[in-house]
Amino acid sequence: MSEHVVDISWSRGANEFTYDTYDRDHEWRFDGGVTVPGSANPKYLGNPGPVDPEEAFVAAISSCHMLTFLAIAARKRLVVDAYDDHAVGVMAPGPTGRPAITQVTLHPKIVWNGPEPDAATIKRIHEVAHRECFIANSVTTEITVAA
Repeated sequence: MSEHVVDISWSRGANEFTYDTYDRDHEWRFDGGVTVPGSANPKYLGNPGPVDPEEAFVAAISSCHMLTFLAIAARKRLVVDAYDDHAVGVMAPGPTGRPAITQVTLHPKIVWNGPEPDAATIKRIHEVAHRECFIANSVTTEITVAA
């Protein structure tokens, strides 16, 4: 078992506190010392520059899948030189009718060192990575890997 801590800070500042006027910008501080600027999605009156929670959710799914994939490949002695993903999350009404990130599609591009494994092997590694990913095991979001 492990514990994961993030500190989130927001303050009103000089802004009036009404739905249309309060500032959505805030900070995420991680235990390793990294501070990430956050905001709401611009659709919800946030700043387009910082990371919004929905993007962070999709990034967490993609990152966890990638790290698990790399661990499996390394154990199989399959050398990966690069892994890039274009992850896309879709917000739609969830099972209760409330908005949710209902689907995330991963589009990984992998550069192998040496001969590329066959498609069936790569598919199996992705399946195991999905099954072993801590974040995927924590959410009800449908997660797929595009070929």
